Amino acid sequence: MTSLPDNPRTRIGATDRDTAVERLQLAYAEERITQDELDQRVHAALTATVRADLDAVLHDLPAEAPGSAVTLTAVNGRLVRRGPWRVPRTLTVTSAFAKVHLDLGAAVIDHPVVDIELGLGFGRATITVPHDATVDLDGLQQSWKTVRYRPPRTPSPTPGPTIRITGTPGFGRLKIRHARR
Repeated sequence: MTSLPDNPRTRIGATDRDTAVERLQLAYAEERITQDELDQRVHAALTATVRADLDAVLHDLPAEAPGSAVTLTAVNGRLVRRGPWRVPRTLTVTSAFAKVHLDLGAAVIDHPVVDIELGLGFGRATITVPHDATVDLDGLQQSWKTVRYRPPRTPSPTPGPTIRITGTPGFGRLKIRHARR
């Protein structure tokens, strides 16, 4: 059964507005729009009430790339990503008892911001981020064990992507470290 397309007069919610703002920020980071256009369009997106209002703000921007959200799941054992792999815009990692190792040090990161949402049970996770990355842990819900992260002593002269980690580390240990230069 196919779903009907969205009616332009369909009311939208906060999630729709937030998604539009993220697309606008990405367009600005890719130099598709200017700072003034970003400010105007973000204001219009945040005050939008129906689908047509958002469509007017996003009409000339490319659609979000397919494969921009990926879910990795493991019940037990190991879940490993390392080497030159393409990191999606949004990465959801769920694990019951597995050891998770995400190494973004040599990965291909096409987005200025990468969201990693964790749903860990009793396993443990190590996330290695690029040496020039900024790590944002504000959305991480503290759990049983502590999160081990030490920012680099000297910041990179050219900032890299922002790695935003949210979710729950569960009862296991979460370690975040920067790759060596």
